[in-house]
Amino acid sequence: MKRRGVGERGGLEGKETMVRLNLRRSTRSIYLGLACVSLTLHLLLALFCLSVLQSACVLPTSSSSAVPRIDPVSHASSSSSSAASNKQADSRRRGGCHEPGVGATLDHGGNDSFGEDPEKAKKLMGKARQTESGRSKLQELFRHPLYNLPRPKLQEDDWLLRLKTDAEAEDVEKEEKANRDSDTSDSDWQSASEEEGYDKVTWTRDEETHPPWLRFHLGISRWELYDRKDLNLAQLTHYLATQRILGAVQKKGGTQLKLLVSFPNYGQALLKPMRQSRDAETDVNLFYFSDFERHNAEIAAFHLDRVLGFNRIPPVVGRLINVTTEIRDVTTDERLSRTFFTSPAGNVCFYGRCEYYCSTEHPVCGQPHALEVSLATMLPDLSLAPRRSWRSPWRRSYSRTKLAKWEKDAAYCDTVKKTPPYNRGSRLVDLIDMAVLDFLMSNMDRHHYETFEEFGNETFLLHLDHGRAFGRHSQDEPSVLAPLVQCCRIRRSTLLRLRLLSRPDFRLSDVMRESLAQDPLSAVAPLLSEPHLAALDRRLATVLAAVQTCQDGNEDVVYDDLDKRDGQQLGENP
Repeated sequence: MKRRGVGERGGLEGKETMVRLNLRRSTRSIYLGLACVSLTLHLLLALFCLSVLQSACVLPTSSSSAVPRIDPVSHASSSSSSAASNKQADSRRRGGCHEPGVGATLDHGGNDSFGEDPEKAKKLMGKARQTESGRSKLQELFRHPLYNLPRPKLQEDDWLLRLKTDAEAEDVEKEEKANRDSDTSDSDWQSASEEEGYDKVTWTRDEETHPPWLRFHLGISRWELYDRKDLNLAQLTHYLATQRILGAVQKKGGTQLKLLVSFPNYGQALLKPMRQSRDAETDVNLFYFSDFERHNAEIAAFHLDRVLGFNRIPPVVGRLINVTTEIRDVTTDERLSRTFFTSPAGNVCFYGRCEYYCSTEHPVCGQPHALEVSLATMLPDLSLAPRRSWRSPWRRSYSRTKLAKWEKDAAYCDTVKKTPPYNRGSRLVDLIDMAVLDFLMSNMDRHHYETFEEFGNETFLLHLDHGRAFGRHSQDEPSVLAPLVQCCRIRRSTLLRLRLLSRPDFRLSDVMRESLAQDPLSAVAPLLSEPHLAALDRRLATVLAAVQTCQDGNEDVVYDDLDKRDGQQLGENP
């Protein structure tokens, strides 16, 4: 009986042990299941947050709906940002948003963009800013007769470049064929351009086969850099804003950092990076030649030049690029590549080699990779279309202590008027057009200007390099208007357009706001702050007051460049 009791106790203890083991296994399975559920929920939450960050912080540059439409008559497309999008843009500028890394879409041959789907891009870009009556002031401005004056019929020698004749093209083709025959016939051979990622050249005499940059070059005439109504302008700015960047090197010359970027179809653009916020004003203690260059100033100058009807600045567009994949990884410039580093904040930075602000103390930095830049269309190569550089008669001394001659002599213009090429033709009023443009955007850095040698002295002036414009909105610089004030001369068409832009229904600040809203970077923040836009109206009134003062004391002030019939139709007060 005793042995039997011991056996029963042993059996009971064995059963209890088995129960405890089973409970432990069940508990462990429950814990493991809960851990899996928790991990899954955390992953879903992370994916959701990532998608929210992308939609809130990323600028649309890759979709066709987000590209600028330059001709406002047929392509007006400006944005009116909501309060929510303004908060997102402010958050980005404060560093609250980051480039989405793997989440960035790839388009245009693998280009890392910071874009979204077309529908979201359309919402970001918005519709054209319009007046209370539903009209677009910009569209109405460009429909005005002053912006649609008849043009002189262009002769063959009025075009800067021309396509070869069939006979010339045949001779070139024979020469190229002979060169190809002398090369190796190895089947594995590839052209250098294909190896480097350039597109295969399929251009013919047919304009439709030409890339936008080539059509722009072929459209340059004796009297203007481009025709505002040319639909190729919209394609050109779209191309600058979306094409894959194939290479980037630092451009030689100048005092500050700028890059020359290349695209697969052999196009190039001049890149200027963002160095400071749009709201930052130039320090009053800085000399004009010590100021930072601003990417948004280059963009705004192009739009202002168009609004004034000059058409003398090469097209410029804003773009959000990836510093790592679109500059550092593609550059062949060893000196530039050595200046890249990662900042303590984790941002990719570089500083290049130049005279001013090229140091680790003044780097250009992404956030952490995204960087705002301006891209300006390059003019034809100097070997095809040489340009002449002219020293401006009203050039500043670029000295901290000395004044230029024109700053000390009120009658300085009398000497200029007797000096070629200002003693005949329209060169003097062309220069005064440029002075008006510079005064409106407060650009004091106009030491030279250029013309195409092909056209001699009978041609327009190229308006180039405006990085130091729009530096200060709270103060005007009257000395920039010296050519107008001292010479008391202005082109009639320019004066009529200035008067038109002073009217409430065509107010300069309003049409500039609408025009700038077409640029892709306006989705991040307005390219010019409201104080800068208000300064445009204030300065325009100053220009018109200066003209009136000239007319009160002089007779021959207005240079009549309009046909008599056009003048009768427009009248003195448009």
